[in-house]
Amino acid sequence: MSEKPFQQLRGLVVDWAGTVIDHGSRAPAIVFQEIFRQSGVDITFAEARGPMGLSKRAHIAAVVNLPRVAEAWEAVQGRPATSEDVDDMYARFLPLQKVTLKDHSELIDGIAETVRQLRQRGLSIGSTTGYTEELMDVVKPLAAQQGLVPDVVVCSDHVQEGRPAPWMLSRAAEALDVYPLWRVVKVDDTVPGIAAARNAGAWAVGVSRTGNEVGLSEEEWAAAGPGEQTKLLDRAEQILRQSGAEYVVGSVAEIVPVLEDIEGRLERGERPPCKDSRDPA
Repeated sequence: MSEKPFQQLRGLVVDWAGTVIDHGSRAPAIVFQEIFRQSGVDITFAEARGPMGLSKRAHIAAVVNLPRVAEAWEAVQGRPATSEDVDDMYARFLPLQKVTLKDHSELIDGIAETVRQLRQRGLSIGSTTGYTEELMDVVKPLAAQQGLVPDVVVCSDHVQEGRPAPWMLSRAAEALDVYPLWRVVKVDDTVPGIAAARNAGAWAVGVSRTGNEVGLSEEEWAAAGPGEQTKLLDRAEQILRQSGAEYVVGSVAEIVPVLEDIEGRLERGERPPCKDSRDPA
C-alpha cells in the first residue's frame, strides 16, 4: 500500500448508517417497523429497509405504497393511506429514532483509523445522510467520542431533495471546497446513495457487508455460516453494481486500495460515468 499523498482525488464523502456506523443499518429499519406497527400494520424487515437511502419521510411514503403494505393498510384502516398518514408516521418516527440512535451509533471496526490515514494523505472527509440535523445532533457526539469527526455533515433537511438527487453530495463538495466532482469519491450502502453519486458525476463506491443490502448486525454476521455470508455478499454486490457502483467493498475500512486504483485511473485521464438516474435510457 502506498503512503504518498493523493494528487487527483481530493475528497471522500461517506454515508452514515451502514457505512461508518450501525453495522447492518439497523436503527432506521427498527423504527420504521415500529411506526407501522403502531398504525396496525406489520411490515417485514425487508420491506422496512427496501427504500433505504431516501429521506425518511420519502422512505415512509415508499413503504406505505408497496402493494402488500397498501393492501394491509386498507384492510386495517378501511381506506388507503393518505399524505396526512405519512406525515403522522414521520412525526412519530423522529422521536423514536432519536432514542434508538443512542444504541445504534457504534463505529464500524477500522473506520476511525482508515479516515485518519486518508487525511494524512491529503483527502478531505465529508458526509451525507438521510437523517435530519436533529437526529445527527445525537449521532455526531457519539461518533466523535469514537474518533470520527468528518469535516462536514450534510443532512437530508439541508437540501430541497435527498438522494438520489445529487444536492447533498454537491453541498458537501462545496463545503469541502473540492471540484470538479470527479475529484470526489462517494461511498454509500444504498441504491439511492449510489445513484446520487452518478447523478453528481462523482466516483461511486458501494458498501456490502456492513450495509443495508446485507442488513445484519456484527453479531448476526459472525453467526452466519460461510455459505450464507457469500450468498449475502454476492447479492448485495450485484444490487449495488446494477445501481451504478464502480466498486464495492465489504467495509469502508477496506477502501484504501480502491482509492489508489481510482487515483491511477484519474492520472490516466479517466473520469467517472455521470448519468441522470431519472433517464430510462
